[in-house]
Amino acid sequence: MKLFIQLSLIGACLLFFWLIYLNAIVREGFEGRRFKIPARAYSEAQELYVGASITQASFISLLQQLGYRAADDAFQAGRYSVRGASVSVFMRGFKFWDGVERAGKISLQFNAEGITRLNAANGEALLLARLDPLYLGQIYPGLTEDRVLYSLNTIPERLILGLVLVEDERFFQHWGISFRGIARALFANLASGQASQGGSTLTNQLVKNMYLTSEKTLIRKLNEALMSIVMELHYSKNDILETYMNEVYMGQQGSRSINGFGLGAEFYFGTTLEGLQIHQQAMLIGLIKGPSFYNPRRNPERARQRRNTILAVWLSQGLISQTEYRRAAAAPLDIASKPRQTNYPAFMDALRRQLASDYRTDDLLAEGLTIFTTLDPLAQKIVEQQVAEILPQTERRYRLAADGLEGAAVLTRPSTGDILALLGGREPRLAGFNRALDAKRPVGSLIKPAVYLAALEQGYTLADPVNDADVTIAAGDGTFWQPKNYDRVSHGQPMLVDALAKSYNQATARLGMEIGLVGVFDVIARLGVSDSIPLVPSVMLGAHGMSPMEVAQMYQTISGNGFYSELNAIRAVSHPQRGVIQRYDLNVSKRFSPETIYLLQAALHEATLTGTSASIQQLLPRHWWVAGKTGTTDDNRDAWFSGFTGDRQLVVWVGRDDNQATPLTGASGALPIWIQIMAKLQPVQERRGLPLKIIHRDVNDAGIAVPNGCDPARSLPFISGTEPPESLSCQEQDNSPATEKLKWWQKLFG
Repeated sequence: MKLFIQLSLIGACLLFFWLIYLNAIVREGFEGRRFKIPARAYSEAQELYVGASITQASFISLLQQLGYRAADDAFQAGRYSVRGASVSVFMRGFKFWDGVERAGKISLQFNAEGITRLNAANGEALLLARLDPLYLGQIYPGLTEDRVLYSLNTIPERLILGLVLVEDERFFQHWGISFRGIARALFANLASGQASQGGSTLTNQLVKNMYLTSEKTLIRKLNEALMSIVMELHYSKNDILETYMNEVYMGQQGSRSINGFGLGAEFYFGTTLEGLQIHQQAMLIGLIKGPSFYNPRRNPERARQRRNTILAVWLSQGLISQTEYRRAAAAPLDIASKPRQTNYPAFMDALRRQLASDYRTDDLLAEGLTIFTTLDPLAQKIVEQQVAEILPQTERRYRLAADGLEGAAVLTRPSTGDILALLGGREPRLAGFNRALDAKRPVGSLIKPAVYLAALEQGYTLADPVNDADVTIAAGDGTFWQPKNYDRVSHGQPMLVDALAKSYNQATARLGMEIGLVGVFDVIARLGVSDSIPLVPSVMLGAHGMSPMEVAQMYQTISGNGFYSELNAIRAVSHPQRGVIQRYDLNVSKRFSPETIYLLQAALHEATLTGTSASIQQLLPRHWWVAGKTGTTDDNRDAWFSGFTGDRQLVVWVGRDDNQATPLTGASGALPIWIQIMAKLQPVQERRGLPLKIIHRDVNDAGIAVPNGCDPARSLPFISGTEPPESLSCQEQDNSPATEKLKWWQKLFG
């Protein structure tokens, strides 16, 4: 007896300390698991309004990207129907950083240009609606569990009651373990001769999911029971139920674990938890017993039987009526096609790099932050498709080895610096080397606008002649730099606007040396190039490596009318409890006068009319105002085009990863991709503002102002006070001070 008492005391002490240990595990794990949610990133949301320039085909494509399902009638959140030029959509709704978009049905009418009518379900005209954004993924994809969190008071009541009735009908009476359930399961198992039932409560299941393995041992079952009691002591039934419904395993998509009813509703039915119908709710609850065994995509008949079993339980318990039961049991499974995992590794790479400067990794792994990004899903799709289509065509046309060419692209919005699409390579789904951010390739003639901008700041005009004769420049180490034009021909004394538009190397080198390297490099820095660049003349013709993102940043200042805005991938960051914690508002600084930038833009526009990118005129609408510059490096190793039109700017690079020569130029390698992307995007052609000090004059090919009606003559912009005096004759030759200046420059270089 004494020994028994001693052993009992020892056992009680061990149990006491074991309970203390389990208590610590439960509390730390429960609190941490409930609130340690990785940051989730979402795309830019499509705004819908009368006049929005999105075609019906593009709108339907976007709905499909978002996982909306076509139906005869948009009867449920996540459905749409099409009748002629009209589309009805039952929007899912979404909590944005700047407000909530309610779920509801809307109808839209389209013509060739865009939306012509937008109405609510009751027929009332709407000023604005927003679709839910595209989920891009977790910031750190190594975390395989994914879920959409719901608070208990936002989960449909019938779903909650239905879960309890099926999985643990005495949930609100027991303290974590159900002796009645254990006894019933034991009796059933003995009767059947196999382990056909379990006596687990919802609390037991939650404990097993959160802390334990699935091994069937007595020790594990004992720990499960003790931890369930501890959990019930510390947390309310509602807390446990809410955590369970956000935690329960619902299925698998590749390496992505589908957890919780919220994500389960999206994954299996393409709708929200609130939008589920009775038969869909029953199917989700039926999956708990075995997500793989009852997978409705792989085992539809087995899933149907399981669903109807759940419905029968609900009917017997009075949760649904006989009519509801018959209708739900006869309904098809109604499973959405398996959603594609959104995978934009290049953009997510840029996003992580930007977030790293503002947030700790621990915050991004645990705080449940929502990152609202600038990514435009439609634009991203267009960029990916056009690169994938045109690179193989280029390889066939020039008889190149298949899959030898690579490409990268950066699409931005000139007015804000928002990154709308980012392509890091020919295979957009492959993570790894991100060429858009990390491929530092010589930029060739893309750097030339900096030389001409420096000249314009120093008083040059677009009509000033520049000397395109052979040039030799001492490098300072006993060697000489002798740049040649691409066609190996000198072109006399073209006007400055033509020297840039037609990308003359000799004229650019002479002009840069005349105004001084210091001035040129100062302009390069103010355009937004932050790299330390060697102060050598060859940089003026692009002998410096930059990534497509760096090129986009440089041209952003040009397309942004002289205002620098840092390229940005984030709109706002929201915390689940504290709301918006950071907004990435537009932050600009004036780097150049609007008049000077206007002149440079005019020269870049001329390049698309008569210069190296003139094919734009044949392949894009004539009423578009387009400006841009080709770039080609030594031995045609790199083909570039950077340009902008309306509310879009795009940089495209094409080349080989091994840096081998190609037969491609900027005009033949990168420009065709740029043109096709812009043709698909259909940018809004915003009206260009005219700075106050800008005037226009007709000039002839010698840069002399001539009377109206002279042929040949064209209109060029000038800053007021710098325009050449008007000649009385259409044929007058140049004897301006600029010519004398160039004659002096010619004497200096022999």
